[in-house]
Amino acid sequence: MTMGLSLNYEAVRRAEVATHPCPHLVVTDFLSAETLKKVVSLLPELKSGGSYPPSALSLPPALAGLLEEFQGSWLKEIVSEKFNIDVRTAPSMMTMRGRTREKDGRIHRDSSAKRVTILLYLNDGERDWSAHDGCLRFLNGPDDIEDYAVEIPPAGGTLVIFPNGPNTWHGHRTYVGPRFTVQLNYMAGDEKAQHEIRRHGLSALWKRLVRSA
Repeated sequence: MTMGLSLNYEAVRRAEVATHPCPHLVVTDFLSAETLKKVVSLLPELKSGGSYPPSALSLPPALAGLLEEFQGSWLKEIVSEKFNIDVRTAPSMMTMRGRTREKDGRIHRDSSAKRVTILLYLNDGERDWSAHDGCLRFLNGPDDIEDYAVEIPPAGGTLVIFPNGPNTWHGHRTYVGPRFTVQLNYMAGDEKAQHEIRRHGLSALWKRLVRSA
């Protein structure tokens, strides 16, 4: 727990792993309503799209501490147990998005350098996603965003976890506007993964320089 902000690891332990169309886990109450409200009030203003490493942003200490805990060993242990994949010593890579652009959400599978993808949505708890735009979809194949097996609104406090694999096609319908997401990846140990981690480190440096210019 960080300054009154808590992560509901027990809800992750209790959650069942779905297997269709790919193994994944969804926890809608990873953040309580009170914690979500506090976290949303601490979020940086990201006026442009794209991913930002936390090190490129000026985060309040309470939020920085929460994200540090999120990257820590507790969640790694649970993910290892739930999906029978040992990521306890895997390198972590975290990015944050504050806005979604027209080009975002296209059907894809994540890079093979990312063993596990974890998404934490940090949007206003009162926001209505009933129009379906911007809702994450796990798809039956790579060709049609409407051919989906599971749809997950990016409602605040929702956590989504999935190991990457041959059937992890996902995306969302076009949405332009605020949509705050923290993406945490447990990375492979090969050179491709190390290159991606270094690339995000250089991106963080560049974005810090741009923001301070």
